[in-house]
Amino acid sequence: MSIAIVGAGAIGGYLGVRLAEAGEDVTFIARSNAAAIAKDGLRLIEEDGKEIHAKNVKATRSMAEAGRHDIVLLTVKAHQVGPIAADLKHLIGPETVVVTMQNGIPWWYFSGGHGGQYEGTQLETADPGGLIAQHLDPRQVIGSVVYPAAVLTDPGTVTVIEGNRFGLGELDGSKSERALNVSQRLTKAGFKAPVTSDIRAELWLKLWGNLSFNPISALSHATLEDICRFPDTRELAIAMMKEAEKIANTLGVTFRIGIDKRVAGAEKVGAHKTSMLQDVEAGRPIELEALVGSVIELGRLVGVPTPHIDTVYALMRLLARSLETANGRLVIAQA
Repeated sequence: MSIAIVGAGAIGGYLGVRLAEAGEDVTFIARSNAAAIAKDGLRLIEEDGKEIHAKNVKATRSMAEAGRHDIVLLTVKAHQVGPIAADLKHLIGPETVVVTMQNGIPWWYFSGGHGGQYEGTQLETADPGGLIAQHLDPRQVIGSVVYPAAVLTDPGTVTVIEGNRFGLGELDGSKSERALNVSQRLTKAGFKAPVTSDIRAELWLKLWGNLSFNPISALSHATLEDICRFPDTRELAIAMMKEAEKIANTLGVTFRIGIDKRVAGAEKVGAHKTSMLQDVEAGRPIELEALVGSVIELGRLVGVPTPHIDTVYALMRLLARSLETANGRLVIAQA
């Protein structure tokens, strides 16, 4: 089957190299590094130092040029989906499966029959103006939760920090043939890819850490290990997680592990910089709304107050604006 990977960053590259090595027909849709990948392929450095060089991959900047594929792995960040949503039609045929691999609350959260009393509700923080929903049919979507940590060390090399698990799930909770097919292909490529009957609960479990550790690390420039071992930031993270847990519970989601275990899992990752801290250090746009703003919006929707999350969000919005201003000045100076 043909697999298009939209985004050749750390996670997209990790998936693409392994899938190509397993014999899949892989095409990367990339912005900045398409030419480098098309010329020299993509290298993957595994946790144990083993290196895989995938030379048999295609890469292009144009979705129209890439054409329709059987599976589309959407690996760009949440705030990057809206701007490319209209072009996704070039990759998607009637039977195409689109696997969304964004962190945070997804645009389809209240779609697929599991939205309860809020079925069809549009979250502005997840999909501003409903742009994604206009161009991407949730009936073709399989949700995914991305657990690995990896970094793009140069345009042609991805280094894995830890992890190889990608949770998968249909929006309606069914264990469909197409979901199992995606799982089998990821498994063949060396990943753990279980199909869950409750993808939203799985999303919340990952988001639990993202909404707290990511912004705290971005503000403090601390690693996961540092945040978890410093009493004040550990308690702040726990307070934010408790607020989020109440929102999730109100929406019918039950966490399969407790907060202490989730924090311990983050600490175990060690001296790792979160993706949000990496973005701040690189001056890139921050993935704020999907990870933090969306939780606040859900809290307002179900009537659950979020004072700790609100405070951190306000600080992060100021930081994001400062970065945008700095970048704007840099562009003017360079011009």
